[in-house]
Amino acid sequence: MSLELDFYQMMVQPMRDELTQIGFRELRSPEAVDEVMAEKTGTTFVVVNSVCGCAGGIARPAVAMALENDKKPDRLVTVFAGQDKDATIRAREYFEGLPPSSPSMFLFKDGKLVGVLHRSNIEGSDAFTVSEHVKDLFNEYC
Repeated sequence: MSLELDFYQMMVQPMRDELTQIGFRELRSPEAVDEVMAEKTGTTFVVVNSVCGCAGGIARPAVAMALENDKKPDRLVTVFAGQDKDATIRAREYFEGLPPSSPSMFLFKDGKLVGVLHRSNIEGSDAFTVSEHVKDLFNEYC
């Protein structure tokens, strides 16, 4: 591994940790994505993480606030766009008909996509407002 790659991974690790420390499982391979998405009962919340400012300043804090809600998904998983490319490509195959977007959030219930927040719903907003949208999804489907 190159020194440059090691440095970049070191810089990205805190962005990964923001989600894993609040209960998210990182999906770093297509097989890991398929394993989680094969579960067709209950709810699965997928966050497509990113290094961009709206991920760090809005999306990840919004998710943390939303998880303070009484109702929560059964499974919390994340892929990292631009980092775990194969896993992200596979996850996006489950977001049928939707263009790639990062950061973004997807809620599945019993294997069906029931809620989406794209970058366009996140960028230009604030963490509190986004967290309220996520909580609304949790309250409706979880």
